[in-house]
Amino acid sequence: MRGWKWLGIACVVALMVALAGPSDAQQCPKGKLRIYTSWPMQGAMIPEGTGMKNGVDLAVSEVGGVIAGYCLEVVNLDDASPQTGKWDGAVEAENANKAVADPLAIVYLATYNSGAAKVSIPITNRASMAQITPANTYPGLTKKKGAAPGEPEVYRPMGFVNYFRVVPADDIQGAVGAKWAKQRGHKKVYVLNDQELYGKGIADIFEASAKKIGLQVVANEGIDWKQPDQKPVLTKIRASGADLIYQAAVIETGAQLILRQMKDLGLVAARGVKYMGPDGLYEDELLKAATCDAVLATDFRMTYASLPFEKMKGIGATTYENYKKKYGKEPTGYALYAAEAARVALEGIKRAAPQIDKAMAAKDTKTARDAVRKAVAGIKDFDGLNGKFSFDENGDTTIETMSGFKVVKADNPIGCKFEFETILE
Repeated sequence: MRGWKWLGIACVVALMVALAGPSDAQQCPKGKLRIYTSWPMQGAMIPEGTGMKNGVDLAVSEVGGVIAGYCLEVVNLDDASPQTGKWDGAVEAENANKAVADPLAIVYLATYNSGAAKVSIPITNRASMAQITPANTYPGLTKKKGAAPGEPEVYRPMGFVNYFRVVPADDIQGAVGAKWAKQRGHKKVYVLNDQELYGKGIADIFEASAKKIGLQVVANEGIDWKQPDQKPVLTKIRASGADLIYQAAVIETGAQLILRQMKDLGLVAARGVKYMGPDGLYEDELLKAATCDAVLATDFRMTYASLPFEKMKGIGATTYENYKKKYGKEPTGYALYAAEAARVALEGIKRAAPQIDKAMAAKDTKTARDAVRKAVAGIKDFDGLNGKFSFDENGDTTIETMSGFKVVKADNPIGCKFEFETILE
């Protein structure tokens, strides 16, 4: 009787295994590979960080979680400090070191903040690991134009390119921003920057470009974004006679306070001062924190290194619709670019599969990673969100699409929204 009982149990277990589908060994005969991500997942960045995580998950789900016979595991890391809630160099270094120390880690999708990338690129470079960013735009990470002395070579201790970006760099965005400001009739601009790599970098490019086209730049001033009151600098701006504030910052570095206090100090109503900034401001959290009344009063304008999602065609349009269908909401500013970065990584793994197989069999992780790095560097005419693109010798995308956005009233919980206005060239 007992024997029959155990036979029955064995049959049930076998049936359950059959119903569960093929095992990992059957699906992934070559084993597992890990893709690491690293960007802030705290504070004001929770929506964007989550959106980018969703983008990566979307791309991995498109291939059923399997590429070239390997199961894919995504390891999501947070590079923000628990103390400040914003990106932290020490945390980013820890994340990058964790990735390169994992023998199954094949690609590093990172970072959101250009300053964080400055920390991790040399770490992944030494490990021959491809690092692909969905959002970094500081030029000096990849090229001489708009770079500080020693850049970008300082990020390449091994002498080769391992860092790639799927969005255009700020040497393009800063220039089109200055041109747009002049086209909108501005004569005198006061530039503010957050003294971080992204903000200071794009502020300097905007300033240089503005001066070349005859737009007067009163100052390019770095502000202490940690201060709870920015009225002293705004008082200087009011006295300067500037008709535009261009603020190069992200939502973590004080843009919302400037917008609120512009209204409070009468810069808008009494002086007619307008506001413009780069794509680091493309977050609904900015509108919430600054309030729609304040943002709308400044006649807010923003440059963005892409077509708006609703204007995309082909792969871009499909990705946009699939994201909304899968997650039930609009993608954040860089969610779809996280999907793009992940697709590039998957293409690199697919192309390098024969070399990966040999290297992993020999437990030679560095050679496997280097094969993927080389495969990504060789990508040409990739079908992306904004059309076909290639990576140049610096690891930069050949796409240079730029858009201009404004903020308008909206029937949503916030009360306003970003709205596409024009293509910028």
